[in-house]
Amino acid sequence: MNLSKSKYCMAVQCLKMLWLNENKPEVKKEIDNESVLDNGIEVGIKARELLGEHVNISFNKDLQVMIKETKEYLKKDNIVITEASFGDNNNFCSVDILRKKGDKLEIYEVKSATEINDIYYDDLAYQVMVVSSLGYNVSKALLVYINSKYERKKELELDKLFKVEDVTKKINEKLDEVKNNLEEIKESMKRKNEPSQKIGMHCFTPYECPFFDYCTKSLPENNVFKIRRMPVKKKLELYNKGAISYDELLKEDIDTKFRQQIDFELKALRPDIKRKEIKKFLKQLSYPLYFLDFETFQQAIPKYEGVRPYMQIPFQYSLHYILQEKGEVEHKEFLAEADIDPRRSLAEKLVEDIPLNVTTLAYNMSFEKTVIKNLANLYPDLKEHLMNIHDNIKDLMIPFKERYYYTKDMHGSFSIKYVLPALFPNEESLNYQNLELIHKGGEAMSAYANLGKLRKEEQKKVREALLKYCELDTYAMVKIYQKLKEEVMEVNS
Repeated sequence: MNLSKSKYCMAVQCLKMLWLNENKPEVKKEIDNESVLDNGIEVGIKARELLGEHVNISFNKDLQVMIKETKEYLKKDNIVITEASFGDNNNFCSVDILRKKGDKLEIYEVKSATEINDIYYDDLAYQVMVVSSLGYNVSKALLVYINSKYERKKELELDKLFKVEDVTKKINEKLDEVKNNLEEIKESMKRKNEPSQKIGMHCFTPYECPFFDYCTKSLPENNVFKIRRMPVKKKLELYNKGAISYDELLKEDIDTKFRQQIDFELKALRPDIKRKEIKKFLKQLSYPLYFLDFETFQQAIPKYEGVRPYMQIPFQYSLHYILQEKGEVEHKEFLAEADIDPRRSLAEKLVEDIPLNVTTLAYNMSFEKTVIKNLANLYPDLKEHLMNIHDNIKDLMIPFKERYYYTKDMHGSFSIKYVLPALFPNEESLNYQNLELIHKGGEAMSAYANLGKLRKEEQKKVREALLKYCELDTYAMVKIYQKLKEEVMEVNS
């Protein structure tokens, strides 16, 4: 097996993870990180410009081609190479940025994160080990990552966008550890049977393990790891005590809210509906009633003036509305064009679509309120109207967060993605999996960010999918609202 820096880091996190990755890839769970990967690629490409003029080693499935090309460039005394490739004893790495000064090499590892994670030191130390083992003199090891406080002006300033930290001393101190790890990895990968490994914090950090479901397949269906919102450390503490099943957990000293969830699910009780509290909540709402949901995306490399890395940029909204009691449900929507700053056009359309002094419902309103407040601060001429919308938003999540309406199928969550199927288990029109192309927020974020790269026909399909996805979010809110009203009507009748 050729070990790469990503595989080395996987083994550092968990040897079993690497073994399964190589020997049982079919049991691997897909992790939803499409937008993270997109940002990582974009950051890597932009960082190549950081040290000025450079040459790039293009990817080739035949690693030897890349290694040979790198050797040729390294015959020069002074050069910057991106994706410089090295291999020795089945260990391979491509260096994000390599600078050669005389006979000394500087290795720059680029990350799209806004702070340093310990695993980055392992990543960089592995590269230093591989390059040094080939006889090269590595004089510096540096980490390059994003400055989250940087705000783009008219022109992008790479020296302010990126932070560059010299970690040579720390990396040199880890080289013996790398040697030992490589020996352990080599022995582990010779095994025909998968290595045993206890469940622990390494299953969750620094990266979510895609084999967690496989490694816990022998646990009871209702186990401690299914308890939502319980801190991972607490779950592991209970697991290590042997309190794994729901029955066993009830014997432990755990928070009341978790005890209620477990007790409720074990007894398979009917929905717990506090109709008086629901009625009080609904009394706060008045017609006309608007249901609002935004979709946003993030840019690691800010493309628009006034944007910081990973700032939430709204590009779309869906708006269902009911003008009067027993009135028809109507709908409006907005989706920005590709490759433009969408904020101004979205803000203008929003104040056109939502009148002053009306009740607007959001699900988990803090997100929508933050988006609107940011737009209000950005556009003073629209601020009064935007803040009027902001100040009149109510949160449809409250009845579920406060457990005025709870069923065992919500599994302790008040997220709309759990509440909706619990309330409407057989309604196919509310099933996100029935949508085409886009079924969740991460996919919507990535789809819009990459929209401008598509041909017109493909763009049209993706735009239609984005509109359908966002529309379902607010239609779902309407259905939930109507369900709550039905429960109150039962009380009145």
